[in-house]
Formats: sequence, structure tokens, C-alpha cells
Amino acid sequence: MNQTSQAWGSRIGLILAMAGNAVGFGNFLRFPVQAIQNGGGAFIIPYLVSFLVLGLPLLFIEWSIGRYGGTRGYHSSPLMMQSMDKRRLWKYVGVFGLFCNIGIASYYCYMESWTLAYIFHSAIGTFNGMTQHEVVQVFNDYVSIGKSTLIPFEAIIFFLICLGINVYVLSKGLKGGIEKVAKIGMPLLIVFGCILAIRAFTLKAGVDGAVYNSSVGLNFLWTPHYQSILNPKVWFAAASQIFFTLSLGMGCIHAYSSYLKQSDDIALNAMAAGWMNEFVEVVLGGAIIIPIAVGYLGVDHVKELAALGGLGLGFKTLPYLFTQWGNVFGAFAGVMWFGLLFFAGITSSLAMGTPVQGFLEDEYKWSRPKTALAFGIIVLIMGLPTILFFNQGVFDEYDYWTGSFSLFVFAAFEAVLFAWFFGIKKGWDEINAGADIKVSRVFKFLLAYVTPVLLIIVFLGTVFAPVNNDWNEAFHGLFRGQGWTFDHGSVIGKIMNSELKEQLAAATSQSEIDSVKYRILLINLSRLLLLSLFAAIAILVRRAYYKHKREGNL
Repeated sequence: MNQTSQAWGSRIGLILAMAGNAVGFGNFLRFPVQAIQNGGGAFIIPYLVSFLVLGLPLLFIEWSIGRYGGTRGYHSSPLMMQSMDKRRLWKYVGVFGLFCNIGIASYYCYMESWTLAYIFHSAIGTFNGMTQHEVVQVFNDYVSIGKSTLIPFEAIIFFLICLGINVYVLSKGLKGGIEKVAKIGMPLLIVFGCILAIRAFTLKAGVDGAVYNSSVGLNFLWTPHYQSILNPKVWFAAASQIFFTLSLGMGCIHAYSSYLKQSDDIALNAMAAGWMNEFVEVVLGGAIIIPIAVGYLGVDHVKELAALGGLGLGFKTLPYLFTQWGNVFGAFAGVMWFGLLFFAGITSSLAMGTPVQGFLEDEYKWSRPKTALAFGIIVLIMGLPTILFFNQGVFDEYDYWTGSFSLFVFAAFEAVLFAWFFGIKKGWDEINAGADIKVSRVFKFLLAYVTPVLLIIVFLGTVFAPVNNDWNEAFHGLFRGQGWTFDHGSVIGKIMNSELKEQLAAATSQSEIDSVKYRILLINLSRLLLLSLFAAIAILVRRAYYKHKREGNL
């Protein structure tokens, strides 16, 4: 059995680190937009149902798998899962727990570096006096190849700074690094969020250039459209948001909880971390970006921006709106906004490095600083394509395959493993071992029958999603003999490059044709790079497995 000197310093440090792992950009940028697009206040109903039947059960599962594997000397998911069932398949399923973290960190650290850059630009007053169009252009220039150079130097510099911070903190271990950052970052995130939320709540029409008061923005976001509840697309969106917001199906929670003792509570800890994330997302995430934007731009304009996603509001719009509050408070607001995003980002990216470190420490006996450096180098190599070819879709491709598809695959498999192969009786005993609360037996039923089945359905939904995710129309069309048209965002649509082929067919000039072909080439190469990463990890896992088998540990 592998031994490790790593351990959490305190229970509050563990909970804050776990909550920090979950709290990320999606809480502040993705959730408000998802709510707007899927029924406003009515979205909370499928969202909370998804949290109860998918989110909490998966938190229990991942905390349990992690502690179970950790007490057997494993601190990453491949051999944790193998230890729960002897079938060789599970160690390769566990590869997703390393692959997802590296793949997501490769573009997530780039996003994280945007927040550092915008903290700097907010502090020095870069956005003062700019029009909204000029603020938008700042972001477009930042993520684009420069006019006079083929390398976006500023983006790479801040990416390296961000990566260096991550490597440094990871090298200090759990107690001396990750836990310290969580204890500082999470309270500051909440404080910054509360200050901005109060400012949003007190926004008055005709003051500082505001067109509407705060109630207009809040009504726009939270007015319920109950007819949306009958739309399968809304339920799929709610389930997806729960995955993103809780960092499920990644292997981070496994790694963090693997440093617990068998007698340590996981039931109450899992619920505390989960509900803290929900507070940050629903209360703070819903109170800042939309109310402020609507207050200055109006509902119609915000609808247009929301259709483009949270990044358009967070990075292209708010910096301009903050300048309406004056140079000093505007700069302060910008630092707080991008500061809370930075803390949300780094507490998540640190969690992504921990499974990789655990695997290299366990199986190859590397030191903590060496594993941190290795993680940084891998993320640098994998991340550079997302910087250099951001506008060609490489960033989005990484996000789809590692931050969406792989999460559903891994979560579905781990739920099946826990309930049907490890066994629900043993699994339920594992959840309740050392528990400080009595977990309702309703969750035992959910874990055994509901959660695995729903995850399989959600996974199949990602594979076969119909055009515009309109399942009602898709089934009607199928029954009418019109076939099934796959959405561009479905797995099948992605593999077939259906959206790009549609653009290629619509191209009217040779330059447009060459541009689309170049993008198809880059996207296919990025998929090959991700596939190579998965294969390399699988080879390392296979070597580790046979080493343990020779030693009689499996």
C-alpha cells in the first residue's frame, strides 16, 4: 500500500477547498445565462431537482470512492476504481479522472489568466473613457493573433504567470498550499460578491448613467416561465449546469477525499460543500452580472448578449459598465469582479492538479514539487494551442470533449460501478461510516436506481441530441418518417463536423472556403492531441496496474 504524508489541516479547510473546487466561472458567468435561456425563475425547479437526484448522490459517490481508495493507498481514480471491482475495465474508466483534469486545466488556466489581465487593466484604468465597442475590442485583441505579430504576447505572459502561481501552490501540498489558498480565496470571493451584489441591488435609474433600477434586472432574470418546465431541453440544461457547477465526473473530489481517514465524515462534508456552492451560484451568481447589465443596457440588449454566452457579459460588458461608477470606484469594482473570478478559477484549477500529483506520487514516487512542475509543463504544452488558435475553435473543442462529454461518461460509469458492481449495500455503509449526520434512506434508493439510470439517459442525450435540442420535434419528425437530425453540439454532430461542413457549403469565396478548411484541420488536430493524451495516460495506468499486480496489491 502506498503511503503519503499529505493530509488536510482542518475540516473547514477541506470544506472550503472542496467548495472552491466546485465554485468556478460557471457560477458567475454560465448560471445566470442558463437561467435566462431556460425559463427564468422556473429554471430553479429542474435545477434543484437535478441537484437532489444527480448532484448530491454523485457527491456522496465521489467522496466515498475517494476515501475508500485513499485508505488503500490510491489518490487518483484509475486504481481507486480498480480496487472496488476487479474487472480490468475500471482502471481505464478511471483514466477519465486524469484526462479530464489535464484537458480542462489546459484551457481553464487560460481563462483564469484573463482574470489576472483584467485585474491589472482595471487597476491601471485601461477601460476609463472607452466606449463599449472599444472595451469589446480589448477582449477581441487579447484573444486574437496580433496585427503585427503571429504571437499574442500579452495572453501568453499572463498565462505563464497564472500557470506559475498554480505550480507554486501545488508544490506546497494540501495543508501548506491548497488549503491556505482556499481559506483566503473563498472568503474574499464571497465578500467581493456581496459588495457587488449590494451595488447591483441599489442601482437606481438615472444615477451614474443607469437606465433602469435594479428591480428590472432581477425581474428579468427571475420571472418564472412555467411552460418551460415541460421542455426536455430545459431539464437537460439544468442537469448539465449541475455537472459544471459541482465539478462532478472529473476525479477532483476523489483526489481531495482520498486524504481522509476511514473514520472521517464524508456525508456532512459533502452536503456542506455542495450547498455552499449552490449559495454562491444562485444567490451571488444571480445577483451581479444580469441586474447590472440590464440596469444600463436594457432587457433587449442583454438578451442579445446572453445569447452569446456569459463571457460576452463578463469580459466585454461589465468593464465598460463599471466605468460609469467613476474612475476610482469603477476600478475598485473591476478589481473585485475579476478578483472573485480569479479566486473561483484558481481554487478549481488547483483541484485539477491534485489527481495528477496523486497518481505520479503513488505510482512513480515523484516528490510534490516535481509532480507540480510536471502538471504545469503538461498544461503548458496542451494549453498553447487554445491560445494560439482560440478564434479557430480549439478552445471550444477542448471544452466540449473534456469539460462536457467526458464528464458525463465518467459520472455514468462511476455511478454504475458504485451501485451495481461495488454494491449498494457496501456503498451505503461507506457513505455512513463516520458520518456526523444520518443520511436519509431516500438517497439509498436514488443511488441504486435513479441516479445511474438518469446519468445513462443524460449521456445518451449528449450523443444523440437533436437539432436545437428540440426533443419533442425530433420524435414527431421520426414518427412522421422524416428521420432524426442531429444537433451540431451532439457527439455525433461534433464527430461529423456538421456545423463546419454546413459553413463550408455556404462559403461563397475561395478565402472563406480556405478559412473553414483550415479550421477543420486545426479542430481535427486538436482532437488527435486530446486522444493522444488519453492514450498516454492509459499506458501509464496500465504500467501502474501491472506493477501492483506483481506486488500482490490488487
